[in-house]
Amino acid sequence: MSEGSKGSSLAFGQVVIGPPGSGKTTYCHGMQEFMGRIGRKVTVVNLDPANEAMPYQCAVDIAELITLSDVMENLKLGPNGGLIYCMEYLEANFDWLQEKLAAFRGHYYLFDCPGQVELYTHHDSLKNVFAQLAKWNFRLAAVHLVDSHYCTDPGKFISVLCTSLSTMLHVELPHVNVLSKMDLIEQYGKLAFNLDYYTEVLDLSYLVDHLASDPFFRNYRRLNEKLVEVIEDYSLVSFVPLNVQDKESMRQVMQAVDKANGYSFGDQEHRNLEALMSAAVGADFHFTSTLAVQEKYVQSQDKAVEEEVMDL
Repeated sequence: MSEGSKGSSLAFGQVVIGPPGSGKTTYCHGMQEFMGRIGRKVTVVNLDPANEAMPYQCAVDIAELITLSDVMENLKLGPNGGLIYCMEYLEANFDWLQEKLAAFRGHYYLFDCPGQVELYTHHDSLKNVFAQLAKWNFRLAAVHLVDSHYCTDPGKFISVLCTSLSTMLHVELPHVNVLSKMDLIEQYGKLAFNLDYYTEVLDLSYLVDHLASDPFFRNYRRLNEKLVEVIEDYSLVSFVPLNVQDKESMRQVMQAVDKANGYSFGDQEHRNLEALMSAAVGADFHFTSTLAVQEKYVQSQDKAVEEEVMDL
């Protein structure tokens, strides 16, 4: 895996990014298990210096190089400044990372990244790490996780769209945006529109009109309209819904990422996936994940309404 070596074999993988609490570590754990069951050799690389409790099998851990707690204690930095220092330190020690990754040639890589949003929208260190991996013949896709509860608040959803777009433009990798924790969405409240409105990011003028019904946001209608125009002009942001507990949902996300980074199934792996999915949901499992999740969500809402009526 020497730098600039054209003869070295390609390595495929995904960098898992997103704000704190979006489920990055849980996603890495679930995807490691899912891919392992279809015969893919998976190596998880922890690039989060604040990640202390990892449920997955970690092959490469940045804690061997630097930890956030040590930086905060020794340099008297806060958590945000400490994370930036750690990423700059990683950037200055590419040889350590290259040596660690070289031991897992032929594997598929999952990079569990920190949760500080500024690292993906403003700061260049992680972007430079990803660029260096590309020079080592890594073909990566960015999996940007966003908590699905933001869909229940129009203002927060517009903010998430802006953050996702900024991240896509700054990181400069093939991108798959994911709405995580879909199994919990019914706990967050009723959606103003169908789920596909949020996953496909349809006509956002309806969202602005919905916001204008709130006296507070009515004063910022012009600002919201301009933000929505920027998002729609780029027309880049869409989402794949994810429930880590659902094999069909995991398959949808995995295949979206494989398409983004150029990974192609081997014949044996494809047969293993078919067998796994047929056992999980029956022989005919070729349905869209959004419709499946939407159906579960509507059923949950209907059940909640019925319970309320019975209580009355």
